[in-house]
Amino acid sequence: MNTGILKAIGNTTMIELKKVVPADCARILVKLEWENPSGSMKDRAALAMIEAAEKAGTLQPGYTVVEYTGGSTGIALALVCKGKGYPLRIVTSDAFSLDKRRHMAAFGAELHLVPSEGGMTTKKLILDMIAKARELAATPRTFWPDQLSNADSVLGYRALGEEIWNQSRGQVDAFVHCVGTAASFRGVSELLKSRKPKLFAAAVEPAESAVLSGGQPNPHKIEGVGIGYLPPLWKPELADEVIAIPTAEAKAMTRRLAAEEGIFAGTSSGANVLAAIQLARRLGLGATVVTLMADSGLKYLSTDVFQV
Repeated sequence: MNTGILKAIGNTTMIELKKVVPADCARILVKLEWENPSGSMKDRAALAMIEAAEKAGTLQPGYTVVEYTGGSTGIALALVCKGKGYPLRIVTSDAFSLDKRRHMAAFGAELHLVPSEGGMTTKKLILDMIAKARELAATPRTFWPDQLSNADSVLGYRALGEEIWNQSRGQVDAFVHCVGTAASFRGVSELLKSRKPKLFAAAVEPAESAVLSGGQPNPHKIEGVGIGYLPPLWKPELADEVIAIPTAEAKAMTRRLAAEEGIFAGTSSGANVLAAIQLARRLGLGATVVTLMADSGLKYLSTDVFQV
């Protein structure tokens, strides 16, 4: 049984957007996933991966956890590992916000930085980070979650889907969300579609690197999503549509959410809302679209998203 801070994971608030949604649209509900104790939805996946490994015996007392991450998963793992007593070694990069790196270090994680190409997320960077994590994981008594390939992380998001279903009282017609590892999109979509088979699920990706849409991988600055190749956990049959959002537009909507709605979230959340609005225009009044505020804007204070 989890005690202490880990008991605070999940059961986040869901609210309706009021200011940024145009007239004659479906209503858009957003889950405030920054209410999780490390400030993002990734707490759910981190706890699921760690507890599955404990149950399987691949993670035991005295082991060290190693992972590659753009930040939010690393912060979440640092929280969970601190709660359970495991040392943590994180492979990350200067492509991701300084705020995230400081947050991981504050929880006691040991950071290993892989240099990026001009501070951009690229396929090469992700592969370089994975290679470094693999090297560190070769040390005895080490557990490597390998988040991009770990299906246990999907289980962590089934509860999120259940929360959406219950909080909307089953009145949800569409789910919209950015794809990074694909675990959250998959876990929530599978749960909601099991309750309502006709539910429309739209995946979101950076327009600069629209790989899910069949495009070529390119650098972009929507942190935590768009890894430059098809994630191993991606199930294309779950996505009724893929919506590509340009980085600049995602950042602009992120700033609007703060200024107009009082919702202080990260860039992928801005992309989520823009995609949700596209879909809500088509569905029209009377329908309900749900998306996620994946993490807190506090993780991006050092970036150009909120600089004044």
